[in-house]
Amino acid sequence: MYTTKHLLAGKACLLMVVVVTFFCSCTGLKESKPILPIREYEKMIVGNLYADYVGTQNCLAACHEHDKLKLSFDASTMGVQLKKESGMPLVDCESCHGPGSLAIKGLSPELVEENAKQGIKTACDFKSLIDLKNLPATAQSLICLKCHTANATFNLHNWNAGPHAVNEVSCFECHDIHAGPDLKVTPLASGKLCFSCHKSAQAQFSLPSHHPVKEGRVFCVDCHSPHGGFADQGLLQDSVKETCVLCHPEKRGPFLYEHADVTEDCLNCHTAHGSVNSKLLNAREPFLCLQCHEGHRLNTSAGASISADRARAFYTRCSDCHSTLHGSDVPSTSGHGRFSQ
Repeated sequence: MYTTKHLLAGKACLLMVVVVTFFCSCTGLKESKPILPIREYEKMIVGNLYADYVGTQNCLAACHEHDKLKLSFDASTMGVQLKKESGMPLVDCESCHGPGSLAIKGLSPELVEENAKQGIKTACDFKSLIDLKNLPATAQSLICLKCHTANATFNLHNWNAGPHAVNEVSCFECHDIHAGPDLKVTPLASGKLCFSCHKSAQAQFSLPSHHPVKEGRVFCVDCHSPHGGFADQGLLQDSVKETCVLCHPEKRGPFLYEHADVTEDCLNCHTAHGSVNSKLLNAREPFLCLQCHEGHRLNTSAGASISADRARAFYTRCSDCHSTLHGSDVPSTSGHGRFSQ
């Protein structure tokens, strides 16, 4: 005869079976299993369900219209990856241009040979491939990002939130994978490339006081990351000051006597690219200082007041007396930290 104890034990066993069954079913749900083979999904992305992948060698053997592009590509970083012995992830023409079976359909070795005898380059039906040049900028970048958001380039993880992606500038605007050995833009060439779009910055670098970008001593990529970052304007560091002190470490601090505005943002006093004022200042002295500080009369070392005429003659640059404007560890003669050591 069953007792309450037996009933409770039975319920406990039933509950355990339910829990184990539910856990096993959840484990099965966690597994990612494509309904169709991956290649079928790629065909959907390409927009052509009837083409199939045939391999780079089959494409290039049937079509000689792209021989020059092939030579340039073979010399590039991506071209190296076409070789299985490189140990790198395999990248081929179809990785970007899509499946090529329709492009070479009907191009037999005999036809290629016959055309070669007549001096005709056999061309494939490239219209059946992805029309990369006419894709929207976002879609163009996605072609690159499907590989380059992995281990290839870590700095591309911020691309989607960067200013170039937000303003619909694609990877194709700066990189040409068929151009030659190095697909990266060299620092020296980055200025010319950036100026092709950033005309206002180019004009600022022509002002009397400017960072020596045109002289080839400083480069745009020293301050900005073209692939996006966590700070405004694609800065390399988290703030303007952290970026500036990479080259101006003596201004970092902390100082015993700190200039408050300077500790927050260098752009409070300076402009980043170029200025008509010395030291890239936003305004000439003393007018820059007078935006925050009240003017005062000048005194001699003996404490006697200088006449108004002489004051006007000498009262031209605050930095003549306050020489450590960014901060100082030494108090002034007054003992109040006037940055005038």
